[in-house]
Amino acid sequence: MNERELYRQKKQAQLDEWKAEIDKLKAKASGASAEAQLDMKARVKALESQVEKGRSKLSELAEATDEAWESVKESMESTWSSLKSAVTEPKGKSEP
Repeated sequence: MNERELYRQKKQAQLDEWKAEIDKLKAKASGASAEAQLDMKARVKALESQVEKGRSKLSELAEATDEAWESVKESMESTWSSLKSAVTEPKGKSEP
């Protein structure tokens, strides 16, 4: 397996992990107070949007030519940094 495919698999695994975190947040929201539910739902919506951007970057990576690979990888790292920050934001902020 080449470096590009390993990189793609690593990023896909991270996306899957973050999706699981979003699912946990959704489950917590269902048992929270009304105000906390609103806050958590807003956070979930924002996180889902970020995850979708990550999926888009993965698609872009898969379609990139060998010549464009490094450029796409750099762009992806920037997106991943933003996504990681959003997902790992202090969890107590939106929780009950």
